Amino acid sequence: QVQLVESGGGLVQPGGSLRLSCAASGFTFSRYAMRWYRQAPGQERELVATITSAGGLTNYADSVKGRFTISRDNANNTVYLQMNSLKPEDTAVYYCNARGIEYWGQGTQATVSS
Repeated sequence: QVQLVESGGGLVQPGGSLRLSCAASGFTFSRYAMRWYRQAPGQERELVATITSAGGLTNYADSVKGRFTISRDNANNTVYLQMNSLKPEDTAVYYCNARGIEYWGQGTQATVSS
């Protein structure tokens, strides 16, 4: 069965960095575009970044462009989100998702606070 396991969240000060990971299993990872979403308390889930199946193309929400980088390792079925210059408004639970597969993992909490 499909599994997506996010990790790497934590508490960081404004201006700091976090690297999130998402380990995938149960489907042919290299055939799917992957996406990172986030959901802050009381808000709807927001698409943050997308990467194509081979990793050649990426796309970002305007709110994170220039600060976040999505990447993937198809040999190890893992997608990453490097988050730099973090702001308090980046605080949220972060989820990965395979486009076309309706499955959500437990997410990983990222908190940006001084």
